[in-house]
Amino acid sequence: MKRALVFPGQGSQTVGMGKEVYDAFQEARDVFAEVDEVLGQHLTKLIFEGPLDTLTLTENTQPALMATSIAIFRCLLKQGNLKLKDFTQYVAGHSLGEYTALCASGALSLADTARLLRIRGKAMQEAVPQGKGGMGVLLGVDLDVAKQIATRAAQNDVCQVANDNSPGQVVISGSAVAIARAAPVAAELGAKRLMPLNVSAPFHSILMQPAAEKMQQALAEVQMNAPEVPLITNVTAEKESDPVALKKLLVDQVTGMVRWRESMLYMEYRGIGQVVEVGAGKVLAGLAKRCSEHLDTFSVNSPRDIEGFLEQLQKEES
Repeated sequence: MKRALVFPGQGSQTVGMGKEVYDAFQEARDVFAEVDEVLGQHLTKLIFEGPLDTLTLTENTQPALMATSIAIFRCLLKQGNLKLKDFTQYVAGHSLGEYTALCASGALSLADTARLLRIRGKAMQEAVPQGKGGMGVLLGVDLDVAKQIATRAAQNDVCQVANDNSPGQVVISGSAVAIARAAPVAAELGAKRLMPLNVSAPFHSILMQPAAEKMQQALAEVQMNAPEVPLITNVTAEKESDPVALKKLLVDQVTGMVRWRESMLYMEYRGIGQVVEVGAGKVLAGLAKRCSEHLDTFSVNSPRDIEGFLEQLQKEES
């Protein structure tokens, strides 16, 4: 079976994520220890013990989710004596998860990925004053209608589509006043509801331009290799393996739309039969199912999940 590995973004974090694999496998402990050392912070303690409000700070959430995913991923490789390209055709990640995907595919080192996500988290947090920006999930409308809602709500402010997650789930982002204006427009145009998101900044909007500029500087200073398998990027919803292009797309991603629905359809078109989510939660597995009934899904976030997935691989080979 052809499959893609996907890695979660903000919203999937929970206190205690990754603790089971940390307790069970040395490979996981090594990942968390390296991230702690690189960041000069006991991030592992925060991940396992909380408090949730501190873990949810963007500058902590981004490296924390990455560390959890990579810990699980490396345990999967070690326990199955596998290489990524043995069982995967593509990788992808939702927003910050794109950095995780590049780390898993060998394009970025773990140390560089942790540093980049700390810079990214801080830069995104500082780009807009607290309370001035917002995001909301439009339920029950497609991308075209969501764009109409954002355009009408913007007026002289910023309001744009941030994430096209799945049919009937589109996220808008922009100034807080524009997001508030979007609610009656959304109702008028047939949305089931506009659900405000509890986020600290208007991610994936043009208001993030200062963060994009900081990421351009930061990415220019790191070594990026060609990934072992292609990355399906958020910005293009198509595969990419060229390091120069990948760096540019990571910069564009800060202010651009996450084209997740299209990425899932691209996978299906390319013959992918299974989407495997590696990391905290099962958000991306759920989105994949909503994007296409033909995509099988598997979520790997515990030792039991690792065992189950490896058993599946063995059955395929026999």
